[in-house]
Amino acid sequence: MSAPAPSPLAIVDAETLPGQGEVLTEAALAFVAELHRLFTPRRDELLARRTERRAEIARTCTLDFLPETAAVRADDTWKVAEAPAALNDRRVEITGPTDRKMTINALNSGAKIWLADFEDASAPTWENVIGGQLNLTNAYNRAIDFTDERSGKSYALKSADELATVVMRPRGWHLNERHLVDENGKAVPGALVDFGLYFFHNAKKLIELGKGPYFYLPKTESHLEARLWNEIFVFAQDYVGIPQGTVRATVLIETITAAYEMEEILYELRDHASGLNAGRWDYLFSIVKNFRDGGQKFVLPDRNAVTMTAPFMRAYTELLVRTCHKRGAHAIGGMAAFIPSRRDAEVNKVAFAKVRDDKDREAGDGFDGSWVAHPDLVPIAMESFDKVLGEKPNQKDRLREDVSVAAGDLIAIDSLDAKPTYDGLVNAVQVGIRYIEAWLRGLGAVAIFNLMEDAATAEISRSQIWQWINAGVILDNGEPVTAELARKVAAEELANIKAEVGDEAFAAGKWQQAHDLLLQVSLDADYADFLTLPAYEQLG
Repeated sequence: MSAPAPSPLAIVDAETLPGQGEVLTEAALAFVAELHRLFTPRRDELLARRTERRAEIARTCTLDFLPETAAVRADDTWKVAEAPAALNDRRVEITGPTDRKMTINALNSGAKIWLADFEDASAPTWENVIGGQLNLTNAYNRAIDFTDERSGKSYALKSADELATVVMRPRGWHLNERHLVDENGKAVPGALVDFGLYFFHNAKKLIELGKGPYFYLPKTESHLEARLWNEIFVFAQDYVGIPQGTVRATVLIETITAAYEMEEILYELRDHASGLNAGRWDYLFSIVKNFRDGGQKFVLPDRNAVTMTAPFMRAYTELLVRTCHKRGAHAIGGMAAFIPSRRDAEVNKVAFAKVRDDKDREAGDGFDGSWVAHPDLVPIAMESFDKVLGEKPNQKDRLREDVSVAAGDLIAIDSLDAKPTYDGLVNAVQVGIRYIEAWLRGLGAVAIFNLMEDAATAEISRSQIWQWINAGVILDNGEPVTAELARKVAAEELANIKAEVGDEAFAAGKWQQAHDLLLQVSLDADYADFLTLPAYEQLG
């Protein structure tokens, strides 16, 4: 690789951090600048296409499989590239941000995979963006440790053969990195910053370690967005001089539009694809966002009442398994978000049983692996998949040819018996305020009511408040959901938080700011596409 020209990118409005020079080298910035020059214009076009497609959905209140790609779906001959050894067994994956402690604990967790998250589990402060990159590079060089200042406990990496394989998740296409701009003052997409820095610094080292540059791709809405990622992978591999096909990508099917394009997404990435993942909160958030004009037919009940066993969610997950295995890809299940209590054994007993049931169901349905949010859940999920897989690395041989999903099955929201409740409204406000307050302080993964919550939680919470108000929902207590009711509940919750944490801690936090932002995105007539867009403007 020839010496790069000086990067046209500038760092703006950001303090210089320890180790920053190791991450933002001239060569790394030159690479990111090339990604930005070549691919940001297409990113911008695809974001505009999202807006156009949303308008189409608003007019028709329906979705269907694409007629123009019917030949791709009908062609049974193509498969994705064979999984590399490091990604062949994915029966348990742990997720979490890339702070130093989590990096060590996740790699040591016993899970097969660690989803190292720069997206929903990480608030994109400059410190998190740069520090996360440094932590991962240090981990690969075994130059990382951590000592907890409060407990004095020290953390260090286990032997190399005991460590989880890293699959890194960059930010979604919609988010920019405001601290890195080109010569015209245009911000570089956060996805290209996260991917570019990680790939440039670590791709060759990972190959030496018998692994590779592996990625989770979030918030994908169409096969055209997957095509863009594939073009980026091809360019990046040539740029640093590694073989084509070294990159592997798992796509999160967490938008309703992507659910209708699973095969096409795998096709576009077929030389670099390793699987698809089925989530819950972002998927439900996407349904609300796209069908928010659809009236009562598309109203979701309390978020916790919409489990993966709901008919339209079963259609989604079974179609995902069927699609992946038909094309030789891994199907990865959803998150077990429970955070064990250190004080209440009964709470743990009940929650662990629910986690076990959930993972048993996924393994029985044909998934090849699943997610957990806490190391204590790794053995539970492992047991569920071990029972089904035994010594096999996956169950891609289960083709699930019994599965047949019609277009309408994926959006049959009105098949649910559960209805919105007053308690559900209160919970949405409680979780929304608590999560946003932590996010504004730079925390993306937050334990709330014994669950590990990330940005997707806040998105579905505020979206449901917005939907219930605009659809004229009547709650179980006979009360209509109005802006006034939402303000009343939010005011009461803010007062409860102040009493709970005390005046001093309340003043030191960002509680009022979080309260105001939640109401802004829940009550504004113009629905914000992503909560994190206005929130990022307020992030320190």
